[in-house]
Amino acid sequence: MQPRKPAILYVDDDRDYLEATRAVLESGGYEMLEARTAEEGLALARERRPDLILVDLMMEEIDSGTSFVKELRAAGSAVPIYMLSSVGDDLALTADAGALGLAGILQKPVDRATLLGLLEARLAQPDE
Repeated sequence: MQPRKPAILYVDDDRDYLEATRAVLESGGYEMLEARTAEEGLALARERRPDLILVDLMMEEIDSGTSFVKELRAAGSAVPIYMLSSVGDDLALTADAGALGLAGILQKPVDRATLLGLLEARLAQPDE
């Protein structure tokens, strides 16, 4: 019997990013759960309880990503969430990830080695 693959939920409305990230995650031994809207992401997070979540900052609305995080945290979820943004490195430098309920902020596109290294390190940590 094979061990369960860690499940990563990726919420993004950009099909190209979803497909590229799926290739990276699956090649790294992860299962990727996919949602194209914050609403779909919330439903999937509740249903499947992923080990970690990646969410785009801007989807159907400019602040969809932050609204998604707020709703998930308000529902009591403590799953690590990393926000991805293509608006520039300034977000990662100026935003307080912890105050936003995030484990971190990553600049899109995230390279393969960085993403897999982050997942390996984060998922190796015991639950907080």
